[in-house]
Amino acid sequence: MHKNQAESLAFVQEFKSEIEEIDEGRAVVLCTPFTSLTAMSKNLHGSKIMLGAQNIHWESEGAYTGEISGGMLTEIGVDYVIIGHSERRQYFGETNKTVNLRLKAAQKYGLRPILCVGETKEQRDAGETENIIINQLQEGLVGINQNNLVIAYEPIWAIGTGDTCAAQEANRVIGIIRQQLDHQDVSIQYGGSVKPSNVDEIMAQSEIDGALVGGASLSASSFARIANYQ
Repeated sequence: MHKNQAESLAFVQEFKSEIEEIDEGRAVVLCTPFTSLTAMSKNLHGSKIMLGAQNIHWESEGAYTGEISGGMLTEIGVDYVIIGHSERRQYFGETNKTVNLRLKAAQKYGLRPILCVGETKEQRDAGETENIIINQLQEGLVGINQNNLVIAYEPIWAIGTGDTCAAQEANRVIGIIRQQLDHQDVSIQYGGSVKPSNVDEIMAQSEIDGALVGGASLSASSFARIANYQ
């Protein structure tokens, strides 16, 4: 929940200029608040940057005050949508079942969902990391087309804490995630205190295909350095 429309537009103008030479094989997606999506869509047209939303409701329409449907997102040119982010799970009652419903809604409307999975510090300390994540995947991916999917491993204990999961450990867990999938070429990202100072090491890992960036994406120069990882 950062940046109004004016701030979003100022951000994207600076950001676009800093990724003009980005590798053609890299996908860059900005997932902005709902209020900025329309303005961003107009300003990103013809650029290398795609647009994502931060959530989606599972129904097409109805008495769901405050929610946003897939049709509302596709109408304004949204390509991606984050589903099951740890903050949604932690603060807003998101469950594996509702995650599954949202994933189905996203794919119904041709959006590419970014499914977030990850464990808390308590779960990790109890040795439950693998079981928690496998359960999130098994329940979340029922009836989902894995050909149109991105997965993000975000260890909750490493989000906004500055305590990044060691790159080798993130790589190990992402390898476990990949083993649960029917399609081995699903793009799997790491998210959790990714910043310019550690992105090169993270992206050097064999199983990690990308980064889901939080706080470090609020600065255009910082996020551009991440997108331009070496």
